[in-house]
Amino acid sequence: MKSVLIIGLGRFGMYMAKKFTELGNHVMALDTDEEKINEILPYVTSAQIGDGTKSAVLDSIGVDNFDICVVCVGENFQSSLETTSLLKEAGAKFVLSRASTEIQAKFLLRNGADEVVFAEKEMAERLAVKYSANNIFDYIQLTSEYAIYEIPTPKSWEGKTIRDKGVRVKYNLNILAIKRGGNLIPLPSPDYMFNSAERLIVMCKKTDIDKIVH
Repeated sequence: MKSVLIIGLGRFGMYMAKKFTELGNHVMALDTDEEKINEILPYVTSAQIGDGTKSAVLDSIGVDNFDICVVCVGENFQSSLETTSLLKEAGAKFVLSRASTEIQAKFLLRNGADEVVFAEKEMAERLAVKYSANNIFDYIQLTSEYAIYEIPTPKSWEGKTIRDKGVRVKYNLNILAIKRGGNLIPLPSPDYMFNSAERLIVMCKKTDIDKIVH
């Protein structure tokens, strides 16, 4: 369980606040809009009207007590930059800031952000990969080379074991889990027998996924 400060309650900030709470964390939300504060209040530990670009506001909150501070200000980059910088000056342990462009990301990182997230870009890339292929159900990019995919079990693998198919050697992929309906079987053994009704959660290079997905 972590303590999280969310600054900025646009759509991205709202989603972040609710998800962090859903995952069992203590969440405080900050925004200048009273209506947004009232909207998020039932979903978070606490919420406060305030301007993240004011050092006095951040000092009164005690940002150094939070494990993560998330800057979700998207419409006004200057405000995002100022808030990020002030958070670090106030002793924030970890600052995650939202950016829309590579240039914004560079400025945010130079001014105190520990990490930058491209919300729209990352979601667009994920959906593009998912829907451009007939046999990819989900996709998570890990690096420029590697990703995690949720794919169907090839019908030709039915009744064969992981060892039989030489999955790692022949296809250069690691099977992280088997998905059966709503259940997940993590790290299956080499003797696990494939069932074409199941899905595979695999990690591999993007250049290797085409060997089994058509």
